[in-house]
Amino acid sequence: MIQYAAILLMMIGLYGLLTNRNVVKIIVSLNVLEIGLNIFIISVGFVYDGIAPIITSTNNSSALIFVDPLPQALVLTAIVIGVGTTALGLAIVKSIYSKYKTLEIDEMEEN
Repeated sequence: MIQYAAILLMMIGLYGLLTNRNVVKIIVSLNVLEIGLNIFIISVGFVYDGIAPIITSTNNSSALIFVDPLPQALVLTAIVIGVGTTALGLAIVKSIYSKYKTLEIDEMEEN
């Protein structure tokens, strides 16, 4: 069920990317798309009643159900990259606004 919510978030973000003409709204839409993708990746690696993939003396059987740690590591990396991308995008927005005095793409083309 969580996959459907993640796909819905991705579609909302994609719709915002394609329809908005404001640069800040485009960056927000990109973040919504990224959050949906991260949730989807995490939900793929989720196992109900799964345990950490660490073999100890109490759970030394390979037949146990383990949670896959790779999607979690990928999403953690994607979050860091997303924060950097957002910061860079907002810095570019600041310089665009100081040059054109607007954030609308249509108005920038006229100047």
